[in-house]
Amino acid sequence: QVQLVESGGGLVQAGGSLRLSCRASGSAFSINTMGWYRQAPGKQRELVAGITSGSGTNYADSVKGRFTISRDNAKNALYLQMNSLKPEDTAVYYCNADADTYNRGSWYRNQIYWGQGTQVTVSS
Repeated sequence: QVQLVESGGGLVQAGGSLRLSCRASGSAFSINTMGWYRQAPGKQRELVAGITSGSGTNYADSVKGRFTISRDNAKNALYLQMNSLKPEDTAVYYCNADADTYNRGSWYRNQIYWGQGTQVTVSS
């Protein structure tokens, strides 16, 4: 099992910045792709940015040029630097990980884990 814990959300004015962090913990695991998703009230959860184990990245069109995703594999940590925030960025942001876990002699590949979410509110 892998536990993901996010931090860094909060209230910020439009044009401001926030940095989200996510730490993965557990035993006998290896993380593959990680990502940040968000869900605004009344809307479906959407991918904001993703990053592979080799640090290849992809972004939603709505955040390109404003958000930067990064990871520290040694710390099992994921980050999202959000600049030039807009009111439409307001949502609960979730950390996501695709991980291989080892348990009782077997590897379980590509297990999906989610954090509990952190609220980001951007005021106009």
